[in-house]
Parts: sequence; structure tokens; C-alpha cells
Amino acid sequence: MSPEFVHRQASHCESGAISGLLAHHGLPLSEAMVFGLSSALSFAYLPIVKINGLPLVAYRMPPKFIIKGLQKPLRLKMRFETFRDPASGERRLNELLAAGEVVGMQTSVFWLPYIPEDLRFHFNAHNVLACGRDPASGDYRLSDPVVESLVSCPAPDLLRARFAKGVLAPKGLLYYPVSKPQAPDWAKVLPAAMRKTTRIMLDSPLPIVGIGGMRWLAKAFDRLDGEREAAHARMFIGQVVRMQEEIGTGGAGFRFIYAAFLQEVADRLARPAFGELAEQLIDIGDEWREFALATARMIRGRDPLVPARLGERLRTLAGREAAFFRDLRRAL
Repeated sequence: MSPEFVHRQASHCESGAISGLLAHHGLPLSEAMVFGLSSALSFAYLPIVKINGLPLVAYRMPPKFIIKGLQKPLRLKMRFETFRDPASGERRLNELLAAGEVVGMQTSVFWLPYIPEDLRFHFNAHNVLACGRDPASGDYRLSDPVVESLVSCPAPDLLRARFAKGVLAPKGLLYYPVSKPQAPDWAKVLPAAMRKTTRIMLDSPLPIVGIGGMRWLAKAFDRLDGEREAAHARMFIGQVVRMQEEIGTGGAGFRFIYAAFLQEVADRLARPAFGELAEQLIDIGDEWREFALATARMIRGRDPLVPARLGERLRTLAGREAAFFRDLRRAL
């Protein structure tokens, strides 16, 4: 294991992994700054992309968007490698670790043995860092941003996690910097990143992305029949809350991360207005948590199964987020 590497726990795997890599290479940035600077906040309802047979609902931009989005503002060159077969992927990882690299990897949560069994599910876009290997056992030393400390992972398990099949199959993806990250001109890159986020949320030509995606999902709730097709309705609603609570940061955490980013922006640019906007977004994040609680109560039978009520809540959230991002645009 590289003696200089320091494990950092984070809220989300990709932003946490790249934050750890940047710090290791001399540019310590918070997870919130990494997330906001890459313009990763979003919303998407993707009925044609299935996770466990049900539509994908995303609260951030797609996998690798954060990593790739930091290259331009930080003048950072990253190398990405995928592999046709597991043996070549394992061999390349071992070569990089032997050379002293800390290496980012895309994996499946389901096959990582240090994850508690009741928290494992088939999600193929979980990011971890490999920072060494035990010469005796062959186990890998991993920095998983969502766990408290460094962990060990047997080689067969990591190989299976790196080459899992299905949606977002990682294909053994490895990534690592090939140039040193540079501190940017904050007065230039921060407004540009925030403008990009407002365009994603307010101006997407795709009706299933941004505010439009929230309203599209609300219509899908309206179409659910809680009486004649109760089982399907519960599965659909359960998928939405699981995507919010388990795949990602838990409880609208991306909104809270972006709020922390805005607070950092307010300090870096001496613009208190962004701190005030952060408070608004925290309040919206709390409302997302209330939405998650309402969905959970319905699918567990504690409240009547009336999906249209969830659709109405979602439309209210869409309206609040639309107003927030218009305010952010005006503040810029």
C-alpha cells in the first residue's frame, strides 16, 4: 500500500473516490466541491433503462460524469482502461499497483464481501480505489469511500465485482491520473459549473431529464392503479424510493452535497447569496426525504396505496426545484 495514501470517507462513491485521488496527487478538494465543480447534480426518469426490471430513476448525472467533468477545470488528464477478459484486467491492476499507483475502479456492489449482506444488490457503478495488495494473501487493499476505513478484498471477489454483467457493466474499468491536477481560476470555473447545472435542470431538450423528468415521473405515478394492480404499483413505487435511498447517497443526499458546494462557493467568491441559496436547497432536500417516507409508508401498508398522491408531491418538488434553479441562474 502506498504510505502516502489517506482514506477519506464520503457520502457518495464517485465523488468520494475522485476526491481521494485528487488529494493523493496534491490537490485536496472536498467531496462537495468535486460534485459541484463537475456539474453532477441532476434528475432523470429513464423508463427504457431497467434496474431489476423496473425503470431507472437517477438523482445525478451518469457514471464517470464527475470524473470526466473535472478534467477541463483542473487541467487534469485521466486514463480510462477497460478489458475484454478478466485475466487481462487483473494483470493490469497488479502492474499499476506494483508501480505505486492508486487506481480507481468501477465495481458491482453485490460481489464486494465487506459490504454487509443485507445491503448488497446488483448495481454495477460503485467506485472504489485500490491502494495496495497483500503480498502473502493476494488480497487487495481498498479505499471504499462509503465505508469508514480501508478494507481488504480477496482477489476472486474483486475480479467478479469488476466484471459483473448487466446494466452499466463495468468491463473491468480502471482509471487514474496521468498528469498532476492544477488549482483552477475559481472566479471563472465556479460560475461556469453552476450555469451548466442550471441548463441541465431547466433547459434539457429531453423531457425525462431535469425538472421535466420529475414531472414525467409524476405522470407515471398517476397512471398506477393502486387497487387492481396493487402488486405492480408497490414494485414501481419501491423502485423509486430504493433508487433515492440506497443507490447513491441516501435521502436526497445529492441535494445536500450540492448545498454544501454552494456554501463553499459563497466563501471562495465572497458571495453570500450562494449561501442563502444553499439554505433553500437544504429545505428542498428535506422535502425529498419526506417524499421517501411517504412512499415507504404506502408500500408497507401503513398508508392507503394511492400513487396519485405521490405524483402530486413530486409535482410540488418539481416546482420548488424549478424556482430554485431559476434563482441560482439569476444569482450568476
